[in-house]
Amino acid sequence: MVELKTPGEIEAMRAAGLVVAAALAAVRSVAAVGVRLDELDDAARETIFDAGATSPFLGYQPRFAPVPFPGVICASVGDAVLHGIPTGYRLRDGDLLSVDCGALLDGWAGDSATTFSIGHRRAADDELVAATRDALAAGIAAAVPGGKLGDVSAAIGAVARERGCGVNTDFGGHGIGRAMHEAPSVPNDGRGGRGMRLQTGLVIAIEPWFFAGPQSGYTVDDDGWTMRSAHGLTGAHEEHTVAVTDDGPVVLTLP
Repeated sequence: MVELKTPGEIEAMRAAGLVVAAALAAVRSVAAVGVRLDELDDAARETIFDAGATSPFLGYQPRFAPVPFPGVICASVGDAVLHGIPTGYRLRDGDLLSVDCGALLDGWAGDSATTFSIGHRRAADDELVAATRDALAAGIAAAVPGGKLGDVSAAIGAVARERGCGVNTDFGGHGIGRAMHEAPSVPNDGRGGRGMRLQTGLVIAIEPWFFAGPQSGYTVDDDGWTMRSAHGLTGAHEEHTVAVTDDGPVVLTLP
């Protein structure tokens, strides 16, 4: 069942979204060559808890996962693109790092992700991140009342194909509200004009994740969580929580 939010509830979700934005900013401020992924998790954890929020990631165990998730962020490096566990791995010069984070505040959720380089930036990585961010922007722009959910998916997929990126429809965007994952599912590719009609009050997390090449296959590490390219391709992940309003799409996870 899809739950539409009132303007007041969207404002409450905006507060949760600001906590997520602050946590991602804290991660980015300490991410550097030699820093461990679990230290990034500590920075996000402190920001979330100091705001009086909790983490929907910590202890989360969906059906596919053999163990509960142990962190408040997903930290995925290189050819890992989603669900990376924040381990003791030390960041290296040139690593491309994707960080996903969520927060629950006063009963409402926010969810966002971003990808950036550590130290030296490679041109190919910059192009991949730009493509993923452009796809996110295209998906957001399509989230308007009267449109169809397929319009959002089609906008994301079109950017992937234009830029030669591998796009997969597994683990795409989703509804969000009182829980981190709600209906509807928002795949990262699809056909425009299809699917449910977008209505004012719908809040969705739009999250393209791409690989730097046409192949889109992935494998899951022995930890049961970390998803990485089956072809050794670098991955990138961008996400925002977005409300459909009469004034157009409103991003709730921007600082």
